Amino acid sequence: MYLVRLIYCSAVTHELNMQEVEQIISTAKENNGKVEVTGLLCFNRKYFLQCLEGARTNVNKVYHNILNDPRHHQVVLLEYDEISRREFSDWAMGCVPESDLTKPLCIKYSGNSEFNPYEMRGESCLGMMLELRNSVALI
Repeated sequence: MYLVRLIYCSAVTHELNMQEVEQIISTAKENNGKVEVTGLLCFNRKYFLQCLEGARTNVNKVYHNILNDPRHHQVVLLEYDEISRREFSDWAMGCVPESDLTKPLCIKYSGNSEFNPYEMRGESCLGMMLELRNSVALI
């Protein structure tokens, strides 16, 4: 079984309220836990940025479901790599809300102070998510 890491971004189709966000997280934790996919989701009012890790077949299935989810559009695959170990093994789905996506952090990993994963490389997205994993309380 090969472990893979998949990082994608997408645009939010409509502004999400906190109840919808909590439902997304709850469903992701339940569904991802069943297939042993772990990861981290960052979001703001405009964009999702997500890292998925696990067995290649299972990550691909989760990603396929995301591609067909009407809450996402303009889904872009930023990185897909075979890995030797997971970076987000503790979370079926950790979540970082907009409030923790600070301007200094965005400047560090992109050319802009506003969170916009479409303007970031996959490697930069992973670096930012690793820093968030180590520095903020996840939902």
